[in-house]
Amino acid sequence: MTNILLILFFLIVFLVVLFLSFFYSKRKKFLDRKTTISPTYVPFLKEQEFNPDISTDNWDLHKLRLDKFKRSQYKGLTFFVSSENKIYYLSEEGDKVYC
Repeated sequence: MTNILLILFFLIVFLVVLFLSFFYSKRKKFLDRKTTISPTYVPFLKEQEFNPDISTDNWDLHKLRLDKFKRSQYKGLTFFVSSENKIYYLSEEGDKVYC
């Protein structure tokens, strides 16, 4: 009689452990799927080359876009090329600041 109770006890413990591990793995998969972080969008170099409104930190690309489009964003500031081929940007007050 005691052997049957002992076997029954181990069987119940085994089933509880199996049951808990099953739900833990399902919960972990759900949390992993929920917290997936997508990388930020970084425009390709070709897309940056043909769009002067995309800000860049690349000085050579900035100069290329100034030559091609007469305007370019560099580090968040838009630069323009005047008719005298001088480079300037607009201040917050709207004044032209020549470089």
